[in-house]
Amino acid sequence: MNDTPQHQLVKPDQSIADFVYCFSSIQNLSSITEGVIIPNGKVDLSFYKNSEGQFHISLLGLETKPKITPEQSISTFFAINFNPLAVEYILHHSIADILNTGKSLPDNFWDFNIGDLNDFDLFCEKATRKIQSLLPKEIDNRKRQLFELITKTNGEISVKELSEKVAWSARQINQYFNQQFGLSLKAYCSILRFQASLSHIKEGKLFPQLNYYDQSHFIKEIKKLSGASPKELFKNKDRRFLQFLVTDKK
Repeated sequence: MNDTPQHQLVKPDQSIADFVYCFSSIQNLSSITEGVIIPNGKVDLSFYKNSEGQFHISLLGLETKPKITPEQSISTFFAINFNPLAVEYILHHSIADILNTGKSLPDNFWDFNIGDLNDFDLFCEKATRKIQSLLPKEIDNRKRQLFELITKTNGEISVKELSEKVAWSARQINQYFNQQFGLSLKAYCSILRFQASLSHIKEGKLFPQLNYYDQSHFIKEIKKLSGASPKELFKNKDRRFLQFLVTDKK
């Protein structure tokens, strides 16, 4: 029996791409001891089964620091990885109160059940249909443009420039971020820059490729968000850093 972790990412249908970054799956997660979840700027709706066959659904807020995976043994783990725009328009509820944490949802949330963990492709299809049924008729174009610009620039854009480009005051933008997500725009942009740096670190580029002040600042920021130096991340000893393992995309 193969108990090596199996990982998979599936891109969303274009109709929901504003709100969903991807669907993800990790099988045999319990074979990784002391796994580390690092901030990725996404909001995760997770569906999982533990070794006792119990089904759980959880909503996880944004992360601003590394977190050790739960000690319970998880055999199957599926997730919908939402872009922040989904918080207001799909989930319809602020997640400011679950920054760096999460909350349990009813085990029949969105009509999902333990049987939906038997087939990842069917899970993705069901989730897609549900999200399509929840798509809003209208979206504030300022917010759509805001997230497009932040993502496109890997967070390397000033609040002043964003404000000018989307015609939305810097004060209102920061108020929106704090009310909806529980953190400032600057903090969120730092997470996106960190995430963009991970692809470089995976390639063994252990010096800043993005707009960090210098090597010292780069190392400090990477340690702050991952709990490890760029060199330690690159080695990924014992396959601890889970987001370094999930690379395949359909």
